[in-house]
Amino acid sequence: MTVELNSLLTKAFKLGASDIHLRVKLPPVFRINGKLIRTELPPITLDDINLYVKKILPVDKLKELPYIKNLDTAYSIPGVCRFRVNLFRQRGTFAIVMRIIPSKVPEVEELNLPSVIKEIALYQRGLVLVTGTTGSGKSTTLAAMLNELNNKDSRVVVTIEDPIEYLHKDKKCIFYQREIGDDAENFFTALRAALREDPDVILVGEMRDSETVRTALDAAETGHMVFSTLHTLDAKETINRIISFFPPHHQQAIRYQLASVLRATISQRLIPRADRKGRVPAVEIMIVTGAIRERIINPELTEEIPEFIEKGKEVYGSQTFDQSLYDLWKKGFITKEDALKYATKPDDLKLKMEGIFSSGFDI
Repeated sequence: MTVELNSLLTKAFKLGASDIHLRVKLPPVFRINGKLIRTELPPITLDDINLYVKKILPVDKLKELPYIKNLDTAYSIPGVCRFRVNLFRQRGTFAIVMRIIPSKVPEVEELNLPSVIKEIALYQRGLVLVTGTTGSGKSTTLAAMLNELNNKDSRVVVTIEDPIEYLHKDKKCIFYQREIGDDAENFFTALRAALREDPDVILVGEMRDSETVRTALDAAETGHMVFSTLHTLDAKETINRIISFFPPHHQQAIRYQLASVLRATISQRLIPRADRKGRVPAVEIMIVTGAIRERIINPELTEEIPEFIEKGKEVYGSQTFDQSLYDLWKKGFITKEDALKYATKPDDLKLKMEGIFSSGFDI
């Protein structure tokens, strides 16, 4: 065997990896600070990968091993951390990708997130969406928000996840954490059941279909606080994605419902730190105001949403990606080059950095 699985995973954790890639004929590969690092270990053999799979799989799944093509699950090393795992077949053999989930639930401050996120975490009702590409830290941000809530208020929280990532201990809140597969059939049925479990807050790990989206909107409309995620880049795309789940003749009604329940969107991208010791989130925050609500309802005005996010920075705590990048650069967290590389409007941001241009609002 190349190396015993728990030893390998512990090594990855200590090196600060975010992901581990295990595949036949390739040495173990770690993703550290966004970059793939090949270890100097021998290539993984077929026997190695099969042993890893059998160690990771829950006991009740072992009998299904010959039929498994793709499987999401979780794996833990007590006292070290948990892992979100995807097992899948490629070229006739198993491959494994594992995401490290620290055992400690993070604080908002530790993640360098804007302080307004702590206020959003305590909203009483409505819908809040955390969006971004895979690996942008959506689950970690949501965990920090629920942790803030757990420290500050007494509520019943039901989470529906695939798989369960961060484990929340009851502090002021009571947590029920349900995992798709083990505890529930799918997001839609688990969300419908959650409405009968006396929840104040419901976390839906991901909104994947129109039934789940509609039920989440209904839950928010009936007085619950609903948190969820989408794989979208920014607020404008998030609005359009939710509407696109539904056929054209339903879309205007969904726009009205979404406008009435949506409280905020948090969209993030991870940017390399200036000292290259990790990454820091650049975060677009849309606080839904009357003006934003009008632009959700009217598809002809949706394109104007970024302009109104920018205008709301001082009053509401909203901010565009470029405003976030500018602030991170001013604080010395990121380089000018990286700020411009990830900017939505790099030319405007460059002029702002050079003190030549001001839009009239703090970008």
